[in-house]
Amino acid sequence: MAKKIVKNITMSAKKPPRRPPMGERPGGPVIPPPMDAPDARVLDRLWATVLSRKDADPETSHSARLLSRGTAKIAQKFGEEAVECLIEAVGGHRTALIGESADVLYHLLVLWVDAGLRPEQIWAELSQREGMSGIAEKAARKPTLLGFVTTKIP
Repeated sequence: MAKKIVKNITMSAKKPPRRPPMGERPGGPVIPPPMDAPDARVLDRLWATVLSRKDADPETSHSARLLSRGTAKIAQKFGEEAVECLIEAVGGHRTALIGESADVLYHLLVLWVDAGLRPEQIWAELSQREGMSGIAEKAARKPTLLGFVTTKIP
């Protein structure tokens, strides 16, 4: 009887099989065909819109309202949207993931405007990293604060 209980506990403690990420098949990632749809230039237009709302009336513009609340509130909102995006991704809810991804990108752009960043600065950074292994890129980074211990997952 004890063996059966131990076996049941062991069986229930096993991890479920790994589910491949959305859009991935055993033969590798699925690259969707080009769509006749808007492209990444929409981000530049959205950034310009958010920037134009920086001094707008917070009563009439959501972007102005967020910007008027300061960096901490903008960062908090970005974090909330990022978590919602992760939840939808883990749940495999593709349609909701699309909406939450748009929310994340919008709030990231608000954060950039608040910080005085331009999209070209981020695109230049991505361009520098292009073709470099993510592992090598991370190893080449200099610590931002000497003696600062990070709790980030490697």
